[in-house]
Amino acid sequence: MPLPLLSIKIIQVTEVTDELVRACQRLVPQLTHINPPPSRAQLSSILAERTSILFLAQDQETGNEEIVGMATLVLYLVLTGMRAVIEDVVVDEKARGSGVGEALTRACLKRAEQAGCQQAMLTSNQSREAANRLYQRMGFELRKTNVYKYSFKRG
Repeated sequence: MPLPLLSIKIIQVTEVTDELVRACQRLVPQLTHINPPPSRAQLSSILAERTSILFLAQDQETGNEEIVGMATLVLYLVLTGMRAVIEDVVVDEKARGSGVGEALTRACLKRAEQAGCQQAMLTSNQSREAANRLYQRMGFELRKTNVYKYSFKRG
């Protein structure tokens, strides 16, 4: 059964705060176990990038504007036009099903459209069934393409 919709405020991050660092430490492991949460310095680098826009979802019900989700929008210009990729959408386990993921994704889409993008892309692991249903319900279409990955050797 879905949770009731939360009173959510979506904000674009402009500075690194202790609250942001703590939120990343809590939320990123809920998204992936492969990459660690970003450090304060890495967050500063992300925010310094003109191509990366970080959005946060804050729960207004708690009174302390707890961060319950985040998403990154990457904008870049190529020969065929402006591109938008939505990355790292993560919603706290306790807030899933309450509209947070949709609110974050809509904020990314709005900003991409304002930037002149004709479309926005995202990927979602097949195992993330609820997220995949959300994206389809929002109008995303499954794209038939080959996605290749090249891994650099570390060591």
